[in-house]
Amino acid sequence: MARSPSIFGPYEVDPCNPILTSSKKPNLPLQKAGHGSLVETQNGDWYMAYLCGRPLLPVRKCNLGRETAIQKCFWTEDGWLRVEGEDPQVIVDAPDLPVFLVEPLESKDDFNEEVLNIHFNSLRVPVEESWASLKERPGYLRLYGRESLNSLNEQSLIARRQQAFQACAETMVEFEPDTFQQMAGLVYYYNTKNYYYLHISHDEDLGKSIGIMSNTRGKYDEPLDGRISIDGWERCYLKAVLNYMDLQFYFSHDGKEWTAIGPVLDASTISDENAIIVLDGAGLDQGFTGAFLGLCVQDLSGRKKHADFDYFVYEEVEN
Repeated sequence: MARSPSIFGPYEVDPCNPILTSSKKPNLPLQKAGHGSLVETQNGDWYMAYLCGRPLLPVRKCNLGRETAIQKCFWTEDGWLRVEGEDPQVIVDAPDLPVFLVEPLESKDDFNEEVLNIHFNSLRVPVEESWASLKERPGYLRLYGRESLNSLNEQSLIARRQQAFQACAETMVEFEPDTFQQMAGLVYYYNTKNYYYLHISHDEDLGKSIGIMSNTRGKYDEPLDGRISIDGWERCYLKAVLNYMDLQFYFSHDGKEWTAIGPVLDASTISDENAIIVLDGAGLDQGFTGAFLGLCVQDLSGRKKHADFDYFVYEEVEN
């Protein structure tokens, strides 16, 4: 922090800098504290909103990405700003203001609107009717298959942030692939080099079938002994359940009886720390977005095969 009587300076540097940090304090539950912004309430109370991360223990990886925290501040007699508690705090005194209740979000989106829910994100390109339609089949999200999950260009991927360590995502998809180049399903995604993908595709021997693919720092894997045939199924239900470091995928014929598929996967790889690229021995941090759960379709044959998703559920599990 620095201060000046004029925005043009000269500035006096705070002798106690940094005024809020978790650097070199590995035992604090809030790490990566920084980028503070100040707000003054109607009653003259001061707070700092700042970014932080909550690492999974003991691996110390942040699959929730950068989160926003808040801390009460005060001004010293000699005019410097200080935060209460010195270190980033998990519990903070609330301002003496009227309570404003926010309606909880619906956990299930039935895709009954003509505009995509604001909590969904697309990857690099805006959502357009040409590849993501809520109008062609009312009550469904129709995604047209485009490039692979490793592509830096045009992916057909719609996803929302994971906001709790314990959460689940669920969908139902209708998809009729006729080649292994066509895939559709449920993805747990950080970036093109870190993801887990529960997907439906076509197998020459099994017909329509389910598989899992993974990518960890660019290393591809298929953590299944073999694909599972669902040939003849008109629809398939898919689910991902997250419990801190553990990710388990499930599938179902009717959305009632669920079968676990594949091993328990390491959810900590879908994290900021796994996205760090090392160049010439130095860490270049390119990760801060956190993990996303969502829907995607690929068609590497170029025929833009579509899949129809009936709904998407994102639900946080309370301890």
